[in-house]
Amino acid sequence: MGCLGEHALRNGKLISASEVVLSATDRAVQSGFGVYESLRVIQGRPVYLQDHMLRLERSACGIEMKHPFRFDDLTKWIDVLLESDSIEKATLRVLLMGGDSPSLIVTAHPLLSYPDDWYRKGVFATTYAGERFLPRYKTCAQLLSYLALRDAQAKNAFEAILVDRYGYALEGTRSNFFAFRNHVLYTADESLVLEGVTRDKILKACECLGFSVVLEPISVSDIVSHRFDEVFISSTSMGAMGVCRLDDTLITSDFARTNAIHDLIRKWEVQALH
Repeated sequence: MGCLGEHALRNGKLISASEVVLSATDRAVQSGFGVYESLRVIQGRPVYLQDHMLRLERSACGIEMKHPFRFDDLTKWIDVLLESDSIEKATLRVLLMGGDSPSLIVTAHPLLSYPDDWYRKGVFATTYAGERFLPRYKTCAQLLSYLALRDAQAKNAFEAILVDRYGYALEGTRSNFFAFRNHVLYTADESLVLEGVTRDKILKACECLGFSVVLEPISVSDIVSHRFDEVFISSTSMGAMGVCRLDDTLITSDFARTNAIHDLIRKWEVQALH
């Protein structure tokens, strides 16, 4: 039996992880013509695999990329990788690179986790001017996000929030973005941002917890003016995590609503395995 990261999948074939290479002369690779998904493995099983693979398919369709791989086959292949390397918990990255002969690559990495303190106290985020190209799709065109996150990390921040030409904070480089005003949650409409798998669960959690949802982008000026009393980000790895500071603006909160949402969506993840 192997161990985490020893093997990978390429078009369904189990190979050594060291064999996962992409040609530097491939025009699709040079152009970032690819789509991807990241998903959690807990208790030896992938969480919301079908949801993630459906979004991979939507992303491929959105950029007119060939996607010849069937969901049933993908499920079997991933099971082979998990069994081969005895994987109980991990982050799986599913990468589909386009071109005349598309390649589907699955790699396993340590499961991302974050200190409990970050959920209790929130994290520091910065803003960065820029709008993602084709924001509804999870593509490999990541230069904007790379530059924004690098800028944030240089300022000792955890995440960068992308701000459009109108001054709206739409999403993070690797997260969706939300803000509460009393018991009303605000977040950008799905035409402006990536339709995240976790984002969808957050909106459903709000319904269960009695919070209203307004699909409107969040103005940075409203955050600076303290018109929102709780701000948070979300992703597959982090769940829902509060933001205690955006640039120089402190956001004082106990993150009770954010953490209630986080606890519920994590509970659903475990239930989904059974």
